[in-house]
Amino acid sequence: MKVTYLFLSGLQFYLCTMKRNILALYVIKLSKWFSLVMPAIVLFYEKHGLGLQDVFILKSIYSIAAVSLEIPSGYLADVWGRKKCLILGCILFFGGYLCYSFTYTFIAFLFAEILLGCGQTLVNGADSALLYDTTAYYKKEQLYMRYEGKITMLGNFAEAIAGIIGGFIAVYSLRYPFYAQAAIAFSGIPAALALQEISRSNTIQNPVKEIIRIMRYSLFTNRALCYNIMYSGIIGAATLTMAWFVQPFLIYLQTPIEWYGIIWTILNLTVGIAALFSDRVEKIFGMYKMNLIILLFIIGGYISLAFNLTYAGLFVLFIFYIFRGFATPILKGYINQMTFSDMRATVLSIRNFVIRLMFAAIAPFVGWMNDMYSLKWALLASALILFIPGILFLTLQYVNQEKN
Repeated sequence: MKVTYLFLSGLQFYLCTMKRNILALYVIKLSKWFSLVMPAIVLFYEKHGLGLQDVFILKSIYSIAAVSLEIPSGYLADVWGRKKCLILGCILFFGGYLCYSFTYTFIAFLFAEILLGCGQTLVNGADSALLYDTTAYYKKEQLYMRYEGKITMLGNFAEAIAGIIGGFIAVYSLRYPFYAQAAIAFSGIPAALALQEISRSNTIQNPVKEIIRIMRYSLFTNRALCYNIMYSGIIGAATLTMAWFVQPFLIYLQTPIEWYGIIWTILNLTVGIAALFSDRVEKIFGMYKMNLIILLFIIGGYISLAFNLTYAGLFVLFIFYIFRGFATPILKGYINQMTFSDMRATVLSIRNFVIRLMFAAIAPFVGWMNDMYSLKWALLASALILFIPGILFLTLQYVNQEKN
């Protein structure tokens, strides 16, 4: 009887903790990705006198804020706790949209972007690390990529649905979506409070030395991990940059504003569906073929769109977003498989650091290319800038594998 009671109690704890964490991470994902403001945000900036170069500068500031905290926040999640970082991140994210809701100037928007960047950074890495730790604790590591794909799918489905709603709200006022967005961002705070921390054996005496140790291990000692981090970061920067080209592309086509949300919805539904099937696709091709396919279709998307600045370009974006959906869970999964629990969030943060650093470096330049020359040349410049390091680290992965 006692054994049965203990078994049932353990089973109940397993179901409660694992399901609670996964459900809470779903809500946090929704609070960040149910983006009512995205479908017409470039129009919002234009209404306040900003050009595309100004828009990319704002997004670079966001990335710089994220970069400055990226690795320390990952380490903080490893030592201070994933849950605490997620709570603080959700609070700052809410603050960013609250600031946007009641301000009108470039400087105020810049401050809001700093809050959003810091909040995003505290969540990034900690959420994936907690998800992996949760599955590993219950001996379900093989399900991690599937759950990561589902969370990615949920986020993109949320962004897709929000795209339709936000697009129609923006028809009445370009500011109304920000009011609603602040309320949605707030929902992540109670979800983060509901998380159950998975205990890990971390007793760190010198934080700076430990961060340096993890960075040295990730970027120098473990070459396979280093090449995967860099390659994943480059692909992440490529997909992020393209996301900010979508609205300038629609503006170039003089698309009616009510269609912005619908197009944004279709693209994000595409990402979500692709992410759901990402683990099955990866099993068919394997790591190295999958990496090569992702690179060719991502860079090819830039080149194809540059030469198809018509409504036919929407088909190019559709294909691009399929591979964006494959890339995130697959490339994160490879990194998680190569690292250890006590440094997982820090390692994932190094990946996010690469993404944000690359975006912060190239975004003002390609925005300037668009304003001074044309959208076509901005897209082609992006393709070249991203392809060179992408093929380099893909080649290094292959050479390293052949040696081992």
